[in-house]
Amino acid sequence: MIHARLILAELKRQHATHIVGLPDNSTVKLFELLAGDDDIELVSVTREGEAFAIASGLWIGGKVPVVLMQNTGFFESGDSFRGTAMRMRVPLVCLITYRGFRKLTGTVGEVPDAAVHGAAHIDSAALITEPTLQAWGMPYAWLHDDADMPEIAEAFRKCSAETRPVGVLITGELA
Repeated sequence: MIHARLILAELKRQHATHIVGLPDNSTVKLFELLAGDDDIELVSVTREGEAFAIASGLWIGGKVPVVLMQNTGFFESGDSFRGTAMRMRVPLVCLITYRGFRKLTGTVGEVPDAAVHGAAHIDSAALITEPTLQAWGMPYAWLHDDADMPEIAEAFRKCSAETRPVGVLITGELA
């Protein structure tokens, strides 16, 4: 289980100033907590493609933004990610919910074979999440449960040290 309140607490420990994103079914709890929080400002976008440009602008202005979106939203925001955050080498933590992960278990970190790609029970978004991050050179870690919470701090450390976006894939719904 992954508790939204623990994610929020870790974001505060890392001095995040803004969360930029669009809610999905998995992140409703975190968005609800953020809406009532005075320490981190929630910036909702109308489409995911806006998130990386807004977050990059906040970073230029001296803030510590975090992008929060579903893997399908990350795909939609590809040009914005490439043209701003990636190209400008913005040290940005990206919390990405991994839609379809539960049905994909067993193939994480692997490129599934053609038979899996054609399986009706597998969400195609899950199949291309990690290969897409790898192709775009975004390092990432997984947040499977509360025990993995240190991965958020590590993502902040890594994006700062390497001056580039770093992803944390959230593999379940938040409680």
